[in-house]
Amino acid sequence: MTESEFLQYSDDLFDYIEQMLERYGWPLDYETSGNVLTIESENKEQIIVNRHVATQELWIAARSGGYHFAQQGMHWRSARDGSEFFAILNQVLTAACGEEVFIPAFN
Repeated sequence: MTESEFLQYSDDLFDYIEQMLERYGWPLDYETSGNVLTIESENKEQIIVNRHVATQELWIAARSGGYHFAQQGMHWRSARDGSEFFAILNQVLTAACGEEVFIPAFN
């Protein structure tokens, strides 16, 4: 993937996550600024979704820790344990807002 393709993909990914948060109305606010999508729960817990252009990785930072994801085929997998990006995102969002959050994978 070229740098411009990665930037376009991550822009589209951030837009998709925002659309899903709006559509399902979970108690989460969000804001995108540059390479960072910040999602905040009603109790002020933040989840940061970040794109790291130099390594072409997606990062999630949450109370439970930080996760780095690299593209493997059609999926983004954690360098730590091979978990898929949306599995971790759903897990940390659920923990933050106290309601089950399920955002389907984005291709």
